[in-house]
Amino acid sequence: MNTDKLREAFPQTTVFKDQGLISTFKAANIPAFLRDWILKRKADANGRIGNPEELRQYVGKIIPQKSQKLEIIDEAQQGGATRKFLANIRVQLNISSNKHTFEIPDLDIRHSETIIEDYVWDRIKKDVTKTSGGWGLIQLGYLPPDESRPRGQRNGCLNLLEYKNFCPYTVNLDAFRKAREQFTIQEWMDVLLGAIDYNPDGYADWVQKHTMLTRLLPFIEPRINLVELAPKGTGKSYLFGRIGKYGWLVSGGTLSRAKMFYDVSKRQFGLVAQNEFVALDEIQSIQFPDPSEMQGALKAYMEAGEATFGDIKVTGAAGVILLGNIPADDMNEQTDMFRTLPEVFHESALLDRFHGFIKGRNIPRMNESLKINAWALNTEYFSEIMHLMRAQSECLMYRGVVEELVEYPASADTRDTEAVLRICTAYLKLLFPHVTSADKADVEEFSFYCLRPAIEMRTVIRQQLQIIDPKEYGKKNMAVYSIYDKYLKSGDAYDNA
Repeated sequence: MNTDKLREAFPQTTVFKDQGLISTFKAANIPAFLRDWILKRKADANGRIGNPEELRQYVGKIIPQKSQKLEIIDEAQQGGATRKFLANIRVQLNISSNKHTFEIPDLDIRHSETIIEDYVWDRIKKDVTKTSGGWGLIQLGYLPPDESRPRGQRNGCLNLLEYKNFCPYTVNLDAFRKAREQFTIQEWMDVLLGAIDYNPDGYADWVQKHTMLTRLLPFIEPRINLVELAPKGTGKSYLFGRIGKYGWLVSGGTLSRAKMFYDVSKRQFGLVAQNEFVALDEIQSIQFPDPSEMQGALKAYMEAGEATFGDIKVTGAAGVILLGNIPADDMNEQTDMFRTLPEVFHESALLDRFHGFIKGRNIPRMNESLKINAWALNTEYFSEIMHLMRAQSECLMYRGVVEELVEYPASADTRDTEAVLRICTAYLKLLFPHVTSADKADVEEFSFYCLRPAIEMRTVIRQQLQIIDPKEYGKKNMAVYSIYDKYLKSGDAYDNA
């Protein structure tokens, strides 16, 4: 990767990703987007950190760990307010007391120990309600026990004094699109890999790079539902759990409908309403207390982005991602690859709602050669770019380009068509963000890097449906999706025939 070209195109939003320092952040369990924010603040003009020990001390102050909980509480009690620090908070309304509370899981601070006073809530609610909390710069205070307060609020508790949504960059999408024009598609894939901490030179070919980048589609396109079954050690958990701050990774354990969608007793919205994607990692080990209940809720939500529970309608833009480990020898589309999934996903009608399948066997097992150790696009900046690309105006623009380019017969299956177009749109945003109208597209590159992969991803889902439910899906094959003739040069033909 030509780092000089990268730094010239993105002079303010690159950072030197030093593997020695990255290991320090990983040991402290700090996500990549926070790491790069800190590195950008502390590095010199050459991207280097002069005093690593000073950096470690700063990290300990700005992002306290669970072991510092008592220190934080004492600071609030004795000084009236804590220092400002970065934390991931979750906010909810306590119906019985009509008060908002918050939790900080990383510090083991729970809702029962906290309160947000009305005057504070009025000041911060605009930021908080966007994501029911999230990463922010916060400051805590302490309210001592007071018998004059309403019952249930008389005990001493931590109160939230300040909350500022964590977004250290002013992101200009037009500038990002303009910068993209300076790179070839191969160079651009290398830029994106560096942005998510991977060394492009460690990959054998463009297929491996492209498959890795496919994991980013749910970050950049609303309500895209994917399945990835891959060998162990290919970095699924890291990418979905540590790269951005707008998604949620569920790793094993128990997952109820209430947590996923809506908790009737607490009147609290679940993961799909609060996040941009929900990735279910180690899916074979996740337990669902009521499989049929979860199955029904998933089918409704994945079809239309909403589900109703009593008189409550839950809407969301989160995609649902299934992540599972599977031996490379079992990665065969001609066999039932979904047989090891939980009972919830053994119904063809639910599987039909997944848009595509990521071929995890194309991604190499993580090794030292795949770790970036050079100048790269700042992860936090790139995370914000993908977040802004999910805006309705952006979705409509890029989807319009795709629909103008892609032709398909009237008899094409509606779910197949929606899957292909949705995946194409996500690829277009990711790989060709500068293509904002059909006449700007290089149709050969669009077909090769967007349309054909989208068709292949949906075809695997179609093949699995034919195996699982041959009576319903056995005779249903994918239609032909191609580029409209008016955009083709003489003699060109790009389709899935």
